[in-house]
Amino acid sequence: MADFVQQFVGGLGAGAIYASLALALVLIYQFTGIVNFAQGELAMFSTYIAWTFLDAGLPFWLALVLTLAISFVGGMLIERVIIRPVEGAPELTLVIVTVGLFIFVNAAAGWIWTFLIKDFPNPFPGGALRAGGVSLSYSTLGVLAVVGGVMGLLYLLFRYTKVGLGMRAVATNPDSARLVGIRVGWTLALGWGLASLVGAVSGVLVAPLLFLEPNMMGGVLIYAFAAATLGGFDSPLGAVVGGLIVGVAETLAGSYVDFIGSDLKIGVPLAIILGVLLLRPQGLFGRAAVERA
Repeated sequence: MADFVQQFVGGLGAGAIYASLALALVLIYQFTGIVNFAQGELAMFSTYIAWTFLDAGLPFWLALVLTLAISFVGGMLIERVIIRPVEGAPELTLVIVTVGLFIFVNAAAGWIWTFLIKDFPNPFPGGALRAGGVSLSYSTLGVLAVVGGVMGLLYLLFRYTKVGLGMRAVATNPDSARLVGIRVGWTLALGWGLASLVGAVSGVLVAPLLFLEPNMMGGVLIYAFAAATLGGFDSPLGAVVGGLIVGVAETLAGSYVDFIGSDLKIGVPLAIILGVLLLRPQGLFGRAAVERA
């Protein structure tokens, strides 16, 4: 029993990381209806920016604040320069644009920082809490706390601020929002900036667990897509819940399903995506699309 609880707790830590990137995917989809295939690469690029600041001797938390600010501005610029010109284009065009952005950002990171593996410091202390034969590392606690804090701040932003209410209005009905004086274009740029900021948090959380290199977010992106699909692409809360479920399911399957093991764990999120699309396409917390005949 203790081993099961240990695996469950470990799955929650992994799931929190998936949830943070899934949250960034959901934010962009909410505001623009675009599934951003480059979200993981943008998170990776932000993590390299943080590493550059750390390598220059800046304290971790100062480097993180500067990275988040740069990521926010960078996300807004991407929306203005790359996404705005194809606004309203067919879905296939938008997919091609985000896949192209994926390739460009990955290549740019390799060109600037090379493809050599780099270490990234863990902001959380070593050691763990132990009780009843189960240990919970401070790193896992820190990841859960950060993701919970990000979710709480987003809730406060969308629920109690004028900017957040405007973003909710644009996400619900951009045409009506424009009629009441909300600057829809500016709000969409804010949504991309916010998603890039959240993605940067995900990258910084992932990097200490993996080695920092341009392809580090490829696998994480698959899990994040599974989390967003399971929770619902129009539900930030669903992204977090979905991420935790995916993390636990992957960890338990890898530990207790013999033919899966550690080598086939990547099949777990793919199976989740397929199952959700077949049984409940809108996800656990998403709203089903209703069209008038």
